[in-house]
Amino acid sequence: MPVSTNGIFFPDGFLWGVATSAYQIEGAWNEDGKGESIWDRFSHSAGNIKNGDTGDVACDHYHRYKEDVALMKELGVQTYRFSVSWSRVLPKGKGVVNKAGLNFYKSLVDELLRSGIDPWVCLYHYDLPQALQDEGGWANRNIIRYFADYAELMGRELGDKVRQWVILNEPKFCALFAPGTKNPELYREVSHNLQLAQGKAVQTLRDVNRNFQIGTIIDLTAYHPISDAEKDRKAADNLDEFGNRWYIDPLLKGAYPPLARKMGLKPDQQDLDLIKQPLNFLGVNYYTRKLATHDPSDPVTEASRVEKRTPTTATGWEIYPDGLYEVLMRLHKGYGNPTLYVTENGVAFEDNVMKEGSVQDDDRIVFIRDHLISVYRAIKDGATVKGYSVWSFSDNFEWWDGYSPRFGLVHTDYQTQKRTPKKSYYWYKQVIANNGFAF
Repeated sequence: MPVSTNGIFFPDGFLWGVATSAYQIEGAWNEDGKGESIWDRFSHSAGNIKNGDTGDVACDHYHRYKEDVALMKELGVQTYRFSVSWSRVLPKGKGVVNKAGLNFYKSLVDELLRSGIDPWVCLYHYDLPQALQDEGGWANRNIIRYFADYAELMGRELGDKVRQWVILNEPKFCALFAPGTKNPELYREVSHNLQLAQGKAVQTLRDVNRNFQIGTIIDLTAYHPISDAEKDRKAADNLDEFGNRWYIDPLLKGAYPPLARKMGLKPDQQDLDLIKQPLNFLGVNYYTRKLATHDPSDPVTEASRVEKRTPTTATGWEIYPDGLYEVLMRLHKGYGNPTLYVTENGVAFEDNVMKEGSVQDDDRIVFIRDHLISVYRAIKDGATVKGYSVWSFSDNFEWWDGYSPRFGLVHTDYQTQKRTPKKSYYWYKQVIANNGFAF
């Protein structure tokens, strides 16, 4: 792995990519037979989303995917991770298949392959069909079977051209986001069923094609105590169990952390065996760290999250590149050195749109550069990290925050749908071309 005083360069074969998700970019929320999703319902309910924004149009990717793929080709990425809208291909989440929805994803895959870009298909990125939510959603264990059937459908329909499959994106936030229920017991059941469904989907895809490369994505945060006090250290450990180990321990070790039992989760061995499926890779999403302080008012974690105010992003998240090195090395040392990909890393800043139309975002360049240095350090110290993807390819709908935060390498004018590559786009293009960068 070449290194010099002038820059860093990644191993041969290191994969560079970008990522998006269906609800955040596609739009066409009720076109061509698509069914309603929980995010359609949630965003249409007053008071849930900043400025009353919805994903009804978003980036209009459903109609403009060829333009977007052309920009990805110019960027030079080798991979593009996108998610399938479950309700676009199965409007009720099960039963009758919507051929128009399937054809959209087939066309997108074909366009990517023609452009030399490897499609990474994520089966689930927060947007459950509303019809299944009406039956109890992820709290209903029948969803394990429904999700497996959906995985089988996509594997059979796209599997002749798609090799890389991602099961879930960030199960923690799948359990916390829409439909917005705040109930600890419900969260416990939903989070467990998500992991059971994930395991069943892995089994199902392997039955479809043993050559599929299958992984899933966990969002990991560096949790540190606000002080050296024992109570604060314990608070940080509890938040780590709840926010990180709740998902990586069952997946990679076959057991939940101790905090799960305190919350009343007592899975049997059959459940744990289903969750702990062998994976070809693990995706890691990393954005920030959280500081923890002792808080006895929380009966479970006895902890509160404390935001460090500077330096922060436009979303108020602390900028802490060392945390990415920390979580990658933790997986390397404590979880059997799995094959890893950084599947999301990015930042929202107030971009500077110049009069001549260019978009200056030097802060984003510094952010990505510093996090890539952390990835490089982890590889150098033994972690098996095989690729890196920026979140996000373009500005898009950012969940509760609507269209206010801009994470993209490409600026989106939501009034005209004009795409404008930012300065960071051209910087990242050079990084990809050189497989690294100069200091």
